[in-house]
Amino acid sequence: MAPNAPNQSMGPDHRRVLKILAKAPRGRDVNVWLTRGFRFETLADLVHTGLVLVHTGLVRVRLDTVKQRGQPVEVARLRITDDGRKAIEG
Repeated sequence: MAPNAPNQSMGPDHRRVLKILAKAPRGRDVNVWLTRGFRFETLADLVHTGLVLVHTGLVRVRLDTVKQRGQPVEVARLRITDDGRKAIEG
């Protein structure tokens, strides 16, 4: 169930994402969410309603992690908003 407004009831996956993000001050990489079985639609719902923001940027990766030879890689991270925090408090 996709929330249409921050105060509308959310599905369990929406709530799980918000609770995890509330404990992550720097946010979490979008790819991590997807590889752990969260649906893109769930993440998009939270962004659309303003409960979560997407931040993009370049990061350097370790040579043994990705075969990019230390080149910058663009990543998208999700961060909870104040409205998102309020949604899981109530």
